[in-house]
This record gives sequence, C-alpha cells and structure tokens, in this order.
Amino acid sequence: MISFGILLASITLASAQNDTMYVMKNGVVINKQSVAPADIDSIIFFAPQVTALTDADGNVYGTVTIGTQVWMSENLKTTKFNDGADIPLVTGNSEWGSLTTPAYCWYNNDEETYKNLYGGYYTWYAVNTGKLCPEGWHVPTKDEWTTLINYLGGASVAGGKLKSTGTEYWNSPNTDATNESGFSGLPGSQRPNIFSSLGTNGRWWSSSEYTSISSHAYVLYHDEAVIRRNSSNRRYGLNVRCIKD
Repeated sequence: MISFGILLASITLASAQNDTMYVMKNGVVINKQSVAPADIDSIIFFAPQVTALTDADGNVYGTVTIGTQVWMSENLKTTKFNDGADIPLVTGNSEWGSLTTPAYCWYNNDEETYKNLYGGYYTWYAVNTGKLCPEGWHVPTKDEWTTLINYLGGASVAGGKLKSTGTEYWNSPNTDATNESGFSGLPGSQRPNIFSSLGTNGRWWSSSEYTSISSHAYVLYHDEAVIRRNSSNRRYGLNVRCIKD
C-alpha cells in the first residue's frame, strides 16, 4: 500500500529522473537512490523548520532560501530602526526631492492601501545606517545580489524567476514570470520626489555605493525577463529586501 503525508514544501529539480529519490541540501542534490514503485510503502514529508522574522514594529515576514542565501520573501515595511528609533516619515514631494537623511514613506502616502502589498519606500540614507533590517539581517550588497542572480541562471533570465506571476499587479505581458525562486517580486516602482506609476517595474536597494550621490539598485520589468543593476540617487525612495547574515 502506498500512503502519503502532507506536502508542506516543494522544489523543482531540472532533469530529474523517474523512480528516483533525491536528497537535497540548500537546493543541491547530495545523494540519490533508484526506487521501484513496488518498494514504496509510505512517503512522509517533513516540514522544514521555520523561524518567524519580526522587525522592530512587530511586522512578521516570510523568508525563502535561494541557493546558499536566505531572503525575505516580501518587502520591508518597518517604521523603526532595529534599535527602536523612529525612521522619519516624509510625505511632501518638495521635501522628498531634497533629502540627504534617512526617511521612509508609503506609496501615495496611503499606508492602509499599500503598506502590506509594497512595503515601505526608503532613502539609501536609511539603508546606510546599518540598522534598517531586523537583527541578524542586513540590506544585501551588490555582490550578494550577484550571487542570487548567478544562482538563478544569470541576469538575462533571473528577472522572470524573481517576479510574481500574473498581471494582477504587473502590467501585461509580465514576460517569463515564473517566481520559481519564491522571491515574489512586485512592481512597486520608486519615488524620486513624486511617485512613479505602479505596474511596470520593481526596484530594490543594495547597500553598495556607486558614486558620491548614487548607489546600486536592482530592477525588474514587466516586459523583460532580465534583472538590471542601475544606479539610483540616494534620496530616491526604493523598496528593500533583507538577507540573513
């Protein structure tokens, strides 16, 4: 008799063989064994240990392991640094356009509608404090973004694997979006001073500097499978993902 437990986690393994049991660690096959259906008595799926990630506001986040890295699977939405200090909330367009200090906002200054969907929009000056992410986590460097992209097959295809699927949030055609990474990237766009339109792109800070006034950011697009690295002015409001130390 063949019986099954409850599947609480799944992966996709390219070039997997039929009637083969795989043992994996951190997304890499470390052992495999041929099995015949007649040999199977029962299959039990064990749930992986999940540790809740909580920020200084008490917001709880999902996480996802991608290769050797552990990422938030949603955007940061804290209003406090990890030492409990408040991050300044800036709403005015003219004020935002001249910022040289840590700040955050919600899309269209509408917390109720957009906080849980897109998270906060933070200046790079908030990133650079080193206190934006929960303890034990940090804003990824350029090199850590590169590690993620390389694991997913390179910049030309990684974008599709990082985007959430469908066109509920992304504008059509949301090219090659599979979200097979579990990153669930959304098109939150950015805030230079006025808010840019939602739907066409999603942008996330790195902690790495580029010039004296700009830093590296990473962009997903609705009409491409690529992920691009660009430079964004440090006063711009972008979304943030944290990565485990």
